[in-house]
Amino acid sequence: MRFLLACRALLALSLFTAVSQAADRPARIGLLVTGPKPDEHACVRALRGGLADLGHVEGRTYVFDAAWSASNDDMPRMSTKLVQRRVDLVVTVTAQGLVEAKQELAAIPVVMAASSYPVERGLITSLSRPGGNITGIATFSGDVYAKRMQVLSETLPGLQRVAVLRMRGDMNDFIVRDLEAAARRFGLMLRILELGESDELAPAIEAAARDGAQALMTTQSTFFYRHAAFIAQAALRHRLPSFSGGPFAADAGMLITFGPDLVAGCYRSASFVDRILKGAKPADLPVEQPLKFELSVNLKTAKQLGVAVPGSILLRADKVIE
Repeated sequence: MRFLLACRALLALSLFTAVSQAADRPARIGLLVTGPKPDEHACVRALRGGLADLGHVEGRTYVFDAAWSASNDDMPRMSTKLVQRRVDLVVTVTAQGLVEAKQELAAIPVVMAASSYPVERGLITSLSRPGGNITGIATFSGDVYAKRMQVLSETLPGLQRVAVLRMRGDMNDFIVRDLEAAARRFGLMLRILELGESDELAPAIEAAARDGAQALMTTQSTFFYRHAAFIAQAALRHRLPSFSGGPFAADAGMLITFGPDLVAGCYRSASFVDRILKGAKPADLPVEQPLKFELSVNLKTAKQLGVAVPGSILLRADKVIE
């Protein structure tokens, strides 16, 4: 076992060294992308902009090699493809799937442009000392979901019962744990509805309304990104104010969204890429947490629901859809 660990460490060291020594060719940066395709992904554009501001020129100092899928289930297969293409490092442009792909990427530097609970899920040892081949941005944590619950309770005074749509998996286990802890602080009762497929969405929302939910919330997943418009419309039909993470959900019709500025995190991830290309090891680069959060309100949805959004929320909103 010690021999195998030593061999893996030597292989990783050689790859890290190779990155810093490859000045005679553009660095090949692998991208693991789910959700929007790479050319349409705001995170990829932000990463490209961050690299440009650090003096990198696409095609001269680096090239992107993207592996894309609509599903996080494909991450191990996508990771294997990038390894076979001999990329110098990998940037994960998704908060999901890295745990499942960790083994495939064990010998390559990895930068998380977005991540969820990286310590609890075994991706890194700690934020200050990642301790392996992975570093970057810890986008989602318990504090994020506590703040999200606070915004929801402030937006809907008198709220008592909230239905939460979640996906299966350990990441959602952590999210629900922290939502429940925050709900107790604000005197809210949660009903957790677990989903596996998109055809379970409509029955779950119907069940939430039938059981007396006063609002509908989602956890974090590319599944909810893809189905945001459906969830917003179904919630509206049942007179349920809907609440989610990324600002895209407000554009899709949800009442309110609150979460980390994902684009800003992706921009900041460029600094990790830059330092690794110059010879730094991921184990020595502390993982950062979000500095900026986004609050979006859809007043068209509020009007249809008859909800008067408090002025304190509107004054803090980064985006108001009228």
